[in-house]
Amino acid sequence: MTDELPELRASDTDRERVAERLREAVAEGRLDMEEFQERLDATYKARTYGELEPVTRDLPDPAGPGPAPARASGSGAWAERIGGAGTSAGGVAIMSGFSRKGMWTVPRRFNCFALCGGGEVDLREAKFEAPEVVVNCVAIMGGVDVIVPPGVEVVVRGIGVMGGFDERLGDEPPEPGAPRVIVTGFAFWGGVCVKRKISRSEKRRLKEEKDRRKGLEK
Repeated sequence: MTDELPELRASDTDRERVAERLREAVAEGRLDMEEFQERLDATYKARTYGELEPVTRDLPDPAGPGPAPARASGSGAWAERIGGAGTSAGGVAIMSGFSRKGMWTVPRRFNCFALCGGGEVDLREAKFEAPEVVVNCVAIMGGVDVIVPPGVEVVVRGIGVMGGFDERLGDEPPEPGAPRVIVTGFAFWGGVCVKRKISRSEKRRLKEEKDRRKGLEK
C-alpha cells in the first residue's frame, strides 16, 4: 500500500492482508468487536489503496514475521458442513417476525415471506443440504435479512419494485469447497438485505485468543 498512488486499484490479496491485520488487532486487544466488524466491512468494500489505507492507519505493524493465524474455515471444514436433510423449509412473518439462526441445516430451497413484518435468515453457523442452496425471499412492506459467513459464494438475483435487494458482501473471494448461496425473490415496498458477518464461533475464537495473549502478558 502506498501514499503516492492512492487511486491504484487494490487486489483481493491486498484486502485479505488488511483483514488479517484487523483479526490480529482484535486478538491483541486493540479493537473491540464492533470496531472490527465496521473496519472489516470497509476493507471488503474498498476499491483502491487510498480507501484501504485509513482502515489500519492507527494500528502498528505486526511485531514480526511469522505464519499467518489459522483460519476457522477451509475446504475441510466446509466438507463437514455440507450434507444431510434440511431442518426448516421456510419462514413466514405477517405483521410479526421469524428467525432461523444458530445450528440448523439449510435445505436446497428455503422460502421466506414477510408482509408488514420482518425475518432473519442467519447462515453463519448453519449446515447446508447441498453445495448450492437457494434462499427465496418475498418482502411486501416488510424486510428480510440474510446473513452469510465469510468464504461462502453469494449470488443475488432478486427484483425490487419500490423496494430492493441490498448487498453488503464486499469482494472477498469464495473459499475452496464452500457452498454457493443464491438469494432470489421479490421486494415490493420492502427490502431484502444480504450481508456478510463472522460467526459467533469465530467471535469466541478471537476473544479466547485475546484473553490468552493478555494472560501471557501478565
